[in-house]
Amino acid sequence: MRILLDTHVFLWWICDDTRLSESARRTIATPTNELFLSAASAWEIAIKAGLGRLTATEDIRELVPREMARNDIQELPVTVYHALQVADLPDHHRDPFDRILIAQAKVEGLPILTADPQLRAYDVDTIW
Repeated sequence: MRILLDTHVFLWWICDDTRLSESARRTIATPTNELFLSAASAWEIAIKAGLGRLTATEDIRELVPREMARNDIQELPVTVYHALQVADLPDHHRDPFDRILIAQAKVEGLPILTADPQLRAYDVDTIW
């Protein structure tokens, strides 16, 4: 199965955070699953780190790519087509990072692995 990781899921996975459900852990650890991290998630991580709302033990410019490689997580670039699909989304949620993830999931036909209940309001498959 091809799966888009929500930003918090990626962070919880690499930090072994207890908030990550056992089902989510099994999903990520299943070697036949193809995992993706959006460029928008990397942007969100960079912004939060720059604002001091996310602390890391090392430079995120090294941490994120290394953990993606270590965990066989592929990059999902944000395309113009992805960005324009945000215009078609209902206004359930105002977070721009979540909205682009939803648009990407819809365009690419990917479920989103997320703990965020607000994403379930959209016409996109979610896993938790």
